[in-house]
Amino acid sequence: MTTRLKRLPARFYRTDSGREPVREWLKGLDASDRKVIGEDIKDVEFSWPIGMPLVRALDHGIWEVRSSLARGRIARVLFCVEPDCMVLLHGFMKKTQKTPQQEIDLAIKRMKGVRR
Repeated sequence: MTTRLKRLPARFYRTDSGREPVREWLKGLDASDRKVIGEDIKDVEFSWPIGMPLVRALDHGIWEVRSSLARGRIARVLFCVEPDCMVLLHGFMKKTQKTPQQEIDLAIKRMKGVRR
C-alpha cells in the first residue's frame, strides 16, 4: 500500500500567549461545518499547488481556502505558505461577496508574526 504524503502540511498560527485562533474558531462550529472545512484544508495539504474553486490568492502572500457549507453559508480560512507548511492564520464566515479587507488585514498581521 502506498502512503501519500502531504505536500503542504497545515499548522495553526499560535499567538505569543499560546492561543490558536483558527482552532478555537473551528471548535465553535458544529461538527458538519468542521468536517467540510477540514476536508477542504486536507485537499489543499495533499494537492498543493491548487487553484480555484478551492483556493484563491489574495493580497500580500495571503491565500484563502473557500468552503461552501450547508444552507448557503460560506466559510473562509486564510493562510500563508511557509517553506515547509501552510499556516492557518484566520477563519471566518463570509457574509459579503468580496472578502472584507479587515479580515485580510488581520491575516497579514498574523503572518508578520509568523515570519519574524
